[in-house]
Amino acid sequence: MPAEAMNYAISFTRLTTVDPREIAAHMSDPRVAEHMPLLKSAWDEAAARDFVAAKEKCWARDGLGHWAIRSNDNYVGWGGFQKEGDEWDYGLVLKPDCFGLGARISRKAIAFAVSDKRIPAVTFLLPPTRRHLRALERLGATFAEEVDYNGEVFLKYRLTTE
Repeated sequence: MPAEAMNYAISFTRLTTVDPREIAAHMSDPRVAEHMPLLKSAWDEAAARDFVAAKEKCWARDGLGHWAIRSNDNYVGWGGFQKEGDEWDYGLVLKPDCFGLGARISRKAIAFAVSDKRIPAVTFLLPPTRRHLRALERLGATFAEEVDYNGEVFLKYRLTTE
């Protein structure tokens, strides 16, 4: 984690505030793809623009979606809540040099979910390659089931926010 990231507040903004080239570079890093089995192709500026447009559709449909995440006003990744059926799924994808910010960002996002009455529970879909799950347990999340999502197996955890 960059030293300057430790000293500044985390903020959530819309993905439209980030240069698509920066998102494309982030998502093209092989260290990001290690735990993203659905990330099967390289990203370019057009792919990043399509991604942002799809996330903006979620905002229009549900009034909530994924954010660009900033620390010290620098883009460190994206994540947030997306409606999957009747459930709100939480996702977080950080730049590799910012992986250490995950717990701090997630605590802030979960606090948001607890305060938002639209979100009675949050789900987390994690690939089986994720071995360190203690942070989820400390948040109070419990294992729900294994699910198939687009042909890939994920471990589904649930956290009640009410």
